[in-house]
Amino acid sequence: MVRADLSAAHIYKFIGSSGGDPLVRVLFYISFSVAMFVTSSAAQTGQPEGPAANPGRPTVSTPATLTPVGYLQFESGVLGATHSPEFSSSNSFGEVVKLSVRPRLEFIASVGPIAHYTANGKTANGFSDVFLGVQTVLANGKGARPTLALSYFRHIYGGSAPNLDIGSPTNSLFLLASADVKGFHYDANAFINELNEGPVRRAQYGQTLSVSHPVSGKVSISGEIWVFTQPFLHGKAVGNLWALGYTVRRNLVLDSGFNRGLTGTSTRWEAFVGFTYLLPHRMW
Repeated sequence: MVRADLSAAHIYKFIGSSGGDPLVRVLFYISFSVAMFVTSSAAQTGQPEGPAANPGRPTVSTPATLTPVGYLQFESGVLGATHSPEFSSSNSFGEVVKLSVRPRLEFIASVGPIAHYTANGKTANGFSDVFLGVQTVLANGKGARPTLALSYFRHIYGGSAPNLDIGSPTNSLFLLASADVKGFHYDANAFINELNEGPVRRAQYGQTLSVSHPVSGKVSISGEIWVFTQPFLHGKAVGNLWALGYTVRRNLVLDSGFNRGLTGTSTRWEAFVGFTYLLPHRMW
């Protein structure tokens, strides 16, 4: 069962348990200050609501459907994680920016600007990875008939911060499917990634399935199971994720939740909080 009282205070308490580092607090407050500013600004506008945001966070799965054409979408959040093969604790602030230029074509930039982590008994700050990607819709669906899409990502910058279970693929290709069935929405992804360790390259395979359902009014709950092979560890990373979403407006969605690693080579606990914001004005 998912705790209904998994609020920002609970997430902050979890993140602060790694030592109460001032940087983590700053990142947390920045994220929520921006969210509250956006919420306040949206509430004060008397203009009719525009297009709806299409959140890809906080699940590992990505929706096959694209954002509205011509509108920038920002997905921002803070993540706290403990007990991973690469670190004992890590706290980071991440950002994903999406822009659809055609009804079937979307460009994506994924940036982990800064992370605070402890590994091998040493604590440090570092920049995370940067990925650029593109997603195209192969077939539009409706209702129970799924929308199918294909995505490609390229790793263009490798930071000093340690990685989570999936690692930092040099190239990533995945097939996406999304649909609505009897009041439930699902996003399913199948991944083929290229991982590098020095001159050695190996393939990584992954599958994710996320299912969400509205609880009441503007609140929704999501559950997800995901699995990725770990070719250099000769193991598998498996996780179970639960999240709550709150739709402030059509273009603003807040989220919080946690992920529990289910194998010895998975990050044991992850907690996150963030928001998705679709800019209300079209770029062209």
